[in-house]
Amino acid sequence: MQLGMIGLGRMGGNMTERLTGGGHQVETFDPKVDSTAGSLKELRDKLEAPRVFWMMVPAGEITESTFTELLDLAEKGDTIVDGGNSNFHDSQRRATTAAEHGIGFVDAGVSGGVWGLKEGYCLMAGGEDDVVKPLEPIFLTLAPENGYAHVGPSGAGHFVKMVHNGIEYGLMQAYAEGFEVMQASPLDLDLEQIAGIWRSGSVVRSWLLDLLHRAFAEEGSDLAQIRGYVDDSGEGRWTIAEAIAEDVPVPVISAALFARLASRQDESFAAKVNAALRNQFGGHAVRASDET
Repeated sequence: MQLGMIGLGRMGGNMTERLTGGGHQVETFDPKVDSTAGSLKELRDKLEAPRVFWMMVPAGEITESTFTELLDLAEKGDTIVDGGNSNFHDSQRRATTAAEHGIGFVDAGVSGGVWGLKEGYCLMAGGEDDVVKPLEPIFLTLAPENGYAHVGPSGAGHFVKMVHNGIEYGLMQAYAEGFEVMQASPLDLDLEQIAGIWRSGSVVRSWLLDLLHRAFAEEGSDLAQIRGYVDDSGEGRWTIAEAIAEDVPVPVISAALFARLASRQDESFAAKVNAALRNQFGGHAVRASDET
């Protein structure tokens, strides 16, 4: 098939390479890197109708502006795919707006990271059947065997990816806490070795554990060169918000998000309050701010 890839970052660039290797014709546009087109208009003109435009750009303002520009350039029968981590509410709105212009819209949750080029990308597509079905040759090339599904109507792809990332938060935090307990132990444990053996036969084996073992091998078991600052891209927050709206308890995902927020503080004011209160009611000693 033929398609236009918009955004050639870590994901979009590798996806383009995988699609090209799978026999698809991919025209590209990214103002920051060499592309086959110098503008969205030029990208459109390089594609034969009905066209497929795949947005692989950061969620938020860039996705919105790109989508709006594509609506003006695309023709009836064309399809826009959003493969970024957009909020599913935005995807539902964009699908409705696109349909009013006679343009198809698919929200595609994509998981695989920088390893997707070699291993393939797990793809969760949301949209109407008659819009999604013609694109399946693209999805099947990007995905490994059994790694693609049309998961539901418009918004479903990004909703499922949102929950996927929320689960990811919890899994990562569980590994982080367990390995911190072992790192703090007086037993002088070899964390790289332990992560290595847990990959074989253990009930906690996973791809994340494979990656952790790789990190220990590359960085050392103390991870000395890595600062303990953990960012988030929004999906965990959205998962928690939806859980609240649905009256579903998600204590693990919530705790994992709060742990990420705590990692960004040089010193917690809440901890200062706790120390001050212990001193006030019990006379417990407090440390000066310059004490280690």
